[in-house]
Amino acid sequence: MRGRPSRHARRRRARTRAGASRPAGGTEPTRMSRVPIADPDLGAAAVDRVSGVVQSGHLADGPEVRSFESAFADYCGTVHGVGTSNGTTALVAALHALGVGEGDCVVTPSFSFIASANAVRLAGATPVFADVDPATYTLDPASVRAVVEAREDVVGLLPVHLYGLPAPMAELGEIADDHDLFVVEDACQAHGAAIDGDRVGSLGDAACFSFYPTKNMTTGEGGMITTDRGEVAERAASYVNHGRSPDAGYDHARLGHNHRMTSLAAAIGLAQLERLPAFNEARRENAAWYDDRLAEFPVETPSVPEGYRHVYHQYTVACEDRDALAESLEEAGVGCGVYYPTPIHRQPAYEDVAAADVSLPATDRAADRVLSVPVHPGLSEADRRTVREALSTHYS
Repeated sequence: MRGRPSRHARRRRARTRAGASRPAGGTEPTRMSRVPIADPDLGAAAVDRVSGVVQSGHLADGPEVRSFESAFADYCGTVHGVGTSNGTTALVAALHALGVGEGDCVVTPSFSFIASANAVRLAGATPVFADVDPATYTLDPASVRAVVEAREDVVGLLPVHLYGLPAPMAELGEIADDHDLFVVEDACQAHGAAIDGDRVGSLGDAACFSFYPTKNMTTGEGGMITTDRGEVAERAASYVNHGRSPDAGYDHARLGHNHRMTSLAAAIGLAQLERLPAFNEARRENAAWYDDRLAEFPVETPSVPEGYRHVYHQYTVACEDRDALAESLEEAGVGCGVYYPTPIHRQPAYEDVAAADVSLPATDRAADRVLSVPVHPGLSEADRRTVREALSTHYS
């Protein structure tokens, strides 16, 4: 994009040849690798719950959705949950519920899946990009403050809990309080992550989750909004249900979409939520194993601030020879991924967005260096050794 299109275009082609650029947000994981980058596990309980829904005949927005909304909100420590069709529609609905619209700007990172910024635009506002902390890849509060203080049109912050690590919510909350801004958590990769014991989903005015197959828990496709604010929950629920008010029949109070969660998805979600703690502990165990055994190689392993609970949607290292390492891993049968090779502000879809013409050096450097290796709960001891041996072979 601006200033450097040829270099980034060449790098994208190189990453594709290396087999490391499959996007986490919209492509099923490969099954060709001996150690896949993701391995969704539904389990028998989910099958039984889905079978019950099928037999009931109540397939859309039924009692299972209400049960899942309540259970997931309880898990996050919030009063309300609103089920949606996916994580992107959750973000759009939350922003609409907070009154975002034309002329508004929302600060968010460029180093994220594109849905974070797209949701702002789909809500009628403009995303404004701040840089990330080079150690954690989440929003840098100093960069956010500089952006907010330089503009008069910012109405909110949309931090991303990237890879399963919470963004610095206390610092971002101070900025929001100082400037009367809302905070919506993009928690689509961070089910169960926490700061000082408080789970993400409860740390802002609202939060949004995705249940895509590769996430820490899945409903196949689906999303959730969590919030303590009753009016936000009511407006979001209305927005995803054609603008209806609860129990209003065919009376439509406002413009809305059909972004409801299905009963089938909710049935899977209820079963998956019961297994989420075990899934996350397995991911954390795998990450700890990598932390101990990858330290000898010239790669930077994940940085976790004190008091933060990382749930490792991805285990992401950084290195100077990323593309070569990705190729070596793929040749060894180890699935890997670059999340994300092109920052949002350099995407073709953002060429005409004025706020995308910005310098984000930490973001650009991260996009050139990050590489994720398998960390999912299905990894065996042999799988982990295969990953380590592939790095050892590459660096020897």
